[in-house]
Amino acid sequence: MRTVLITGGSRGIGAEAVRLFANAGCRVVLNYNASKEAAKALAAEFAGRVLPVRADVACRTEVEAMFRRAEAVFGGVDVLICNAGVAQQKLFTDLTEGEWRRMLDVHLTGAFHCCQCALPHMIRQRWGRIVTVSSMWGQVGGSCEAAYSAAKAGLIGLTKALAKEEGPSGVTVNCVAPGVIDTDMMAGFSEADRSALADETPVGALGTPRQVAEALLFLAGERAGYITGQVLGVNGGLVI
Repeated sequence: MRTVLITGGSRGIGAEAVRLFANAGCRVVLNYNASKEAAKALAAEFAGRVLPVRADVACRTEVEAMFRRAEAVFGGVDVLICNAGVAQQKLFTDLTEGEWRRMLDVHLTGAFHCCQCALPHMIRQRWGRIVTVSSMWGQVGGSCEAAYSAAKAGLIGLTKALAKEEGPSGVTVNCVAPGVIDTDMMAGFSEADRSALADETPVGALGTPRQVAEALLFLAGERAGYITGQVLGVNGGLVI
């Protein structure tokens, strides 16, 4: 039975990933930062197979403590899903240095911390899966989302470099780049805006967290053993 650690697992894509992996028979460490009640409620659905652990992935000591807790309860982490993230829409000229740093710290430095903590166990057993969650904006850039786009582009670079470095140890590293996904990050969008975004998407609809989570589950499985260093777009054809 594999142990999976999913950062940002209390809502949206992360929560759907927790459900899919748990239903597939995995032990799941559900990382959250602020959403304690949502994390506890989700874990309660799975009778001891899902362990909620609070940690700000931007903080190295908290990440290290999370991995120690995971190992004490479930053993070493076999699959790491780097999904934790924050969103912000703001003109580049209005960004503060603090906002810029927080975006990079959560998305990119958070993945750095988690990968460094997860890899020793994976390398020792010569098997592991790391999947990062970037964004189509990390591929093509988004207006008023410069910090977000830069952080997500950094995740793609990290993924490709780690795939080359860790391949000889039996560890694959891949990336999923979602498009416009119907999560609570879209709560501020009007129905007209949502409809316009759906119309711009070739398949004519917004994506669902479940569709992204299905891609994460596949890349973490045995059938994806010959896939590494890749960026899988789950975007309805919006970015090709």
